[in-house]
Amino acid sequence: MSNGKILELQQIKREFVMGTETVRALKGVSFDVSAGEFVTIMGSSGSGKTTLLNILGCLDKPSFGDYLLDGINVSSLSRNELARLRNHKIGFVFQAYNLLPRTSALENVELPLFYNPELTTRERRERALGALESVKLADREGHTPSQLSGGQQQRVAIARALVNQPVMILADEATGNLDTRTSYEIMALMQELNQQEGKTIVFVTHEPDIAAFSSRTVMLRDGKVVKDSKNENVRSAKEALAALPPAEDY
Repeated sequence: MSNGKILELQQIKREFVMGTETVRALKGVSFDVSAGEFVTIMGSSGSGKTTLLNILGCLDKPSFGDYLLDGINVSSLSRNELARLRNHKIGFVFQAYNLLPRTSALENVELPLFYNPELTTRERRERALGALESVKLADREGHTPSQLSGGQQQRVAIARALVNQPVMILADEATGNLDTRTSYEIMALMQELNQQEGKTIVFVTHEPDIAAFSSRTVMLRDGKVVKDSKNENVRSAKEALAALPPAEDY
């Protein structure tokens, strides 16, 4: 790892050729994320947020510039090397959960471990159970997604992101499909993972109230970073949750 930095972006540009035009989606983006940080990335539609997310997640490579993930320069890697890096270094959490519908919570969490031939069946199960325990869902291990609430499904997705012990959790609008109460519950879990377990979290959102739960916000506009600021007064998601009206009033 380079100087305690989990990711380093150095003048990242991403260009797409569409017909006779060149679309410049990212125009020289530079910032670092250190181990143990909780960073939100904000930006409206067209800001370059999705393009940046694809690069951070090793789903795409920059046209120019360097992206170092845990000290490894992603720009020079082959497709297979990128896939291995994704599996070992990044835990993804998506807006739509992306759980297999006919598969139990435990089996959904186990999935990323099947790419690790060094693990036995027992080790996979134990690690998956541990991940479910960390998101307080060990008692739901046999439930399929249809037997779980939206918030519980997202917790299973977070457990799946944690199971490979990645260096970074990368969340894409992970509260986008959830109501306010459930969103705050998920953010309370994220804060707990960050503050108590030291997990590095990069959380993409368009909601300022969600960004307020992180310690730093990077704002994108027109493919550039227009603001990169520490959040001086980080909101407690647990306190925000306690301040909401009772659930039956919703």
